[in-house]
Amino acid sequence: MIPTTTAPARTPRVLGRVLVSLLIAALAIVGVAVYRSASATVPTGGAVDGASQADPPAPDGAVTLDDGLLPSGATAFDVGYPGVAGLSHDLRAALQRASRDAADDDVAVRVNSGWRSAEYQDRLLQEAVSQYGSAEEAARWVASSATSAHVAGDAVDVGSYDAVDWLTAHGAGYGLCQTYGNESWHFELRPEAIDRGCPTPYADPTQDPRIHG
Repeated sequence: MIPTTTAPARTPRVLGRVLVSLLIAALAIVGVAVYRSASATVPTGGAVDGASQADPPAPDGAVTLDDGLLPSGATAFDVGYPGVAGLSHDLRAALQRASRDAADDDVAVRVNSGWRSAEYQDRLLQEAVSQYGSAEEAARWVASSATSAHVAGDAVDVGSYDAVDWLTAHGAGYGLCQTYGNESWHFELRPEAIDRGCPTPYADPTQDPRIHG
C-alpha cells in the first residue's frame, strides 16, 4: 500500500523544476534576441547580416599609404606600397641589392620612409615647426616639399640600428650614402661612391646647397 502522503509532497517539487526550466529557456531566448539586436547596430568591422563593411574613409587631411606612409617592417621589395614603388628605379634596385647582402649577415634592412607626397612632406614640416619651436630649427630636420629628396623619390630612411650601421660600413659599395650628419638613417644614391667612396655628409639639410644653395 502506497502512503497517500507521498503524492502531495512530490507534485510541488516536479512543478517547481518545470517552472525553473521554463524560466531558464525564456531568459536564453531574450539574451539571444538582445545580442542579435546589438550586433546589428554596432559596427564591428566585419560582416553584419551577411553584408561586408568597408573600413571607414580616412579623415580629411590624414596621411595614408597613398601618401607614402609605410607600415612597420616594410622593405625595398614591398613595391605594392607607393612609398617604395615611388622611389627612383636605381635607388630601389641598389637598396634591394644591399638588403640581400645584409641579410647574409643576419641584418634586416627596413624602409621606414621612402617616397612621400608633397602633402605628407608639408605635414612633417609643420609638425617639426611645432616640435622645435621655429621654422629655422625645423629646417635642420625636415625639408620643404619643394626641395625634399623624399618627394622626388631619391631618398630612404632605413632601420633598424643594425641596418644603419651595416649601410654605413658597406653602403658605398652600392652607391648608397648617408647625406646628413644629424640623420644617420637617411640614405641617397651616389653612383660614383662605388669607385670613390661616399662624400662627407652635410651637417644637416640647411648645409645642403641643393636645398639652401
